[in-house]
Amino acid sequence: MKKYSYARGNFHCSGVGADDYYSAEFLLDGLEVSYQFKIWEKAPKAVSVLVKENSDILQLLKVGDTLNVKYYSIKSAYPSDYQKTAVRHITRNDQGRLKGHYLVGLEILEG
Repeated sequence: MKKYSYARGNFHCSGVGADDYYSAEFLLDGLEVSYQFKIWEKAPKAVSVLVKENSDILQLLKVGDTLNVKYYSIKSAYPSDYQKTAVRHITRNDQGRLKGHYLVGLEILEG
């Protein structure tokens, strides 16, 4: 398995409403099923999702990729929403409670 480590300092975000999302779902070419991930960290226009290190999706995700991501909202009036999203970092966690996982940083782009 490839190991990815990208500095979070390159991760830029500035003002949409990602605070209302609790999970993100995407389908990539080469995978037969969509993957849904828990949102672990939130910023005004960005989120990080938690991905297990043995997940097939890590082989296909690359920093700089642009995806059409379906975000699920905590607000019942807005159950889900598709947003154009860029992968900004893929960071491996080697210790602590997130050991064995990667945080994948996603920036929600302007529509």
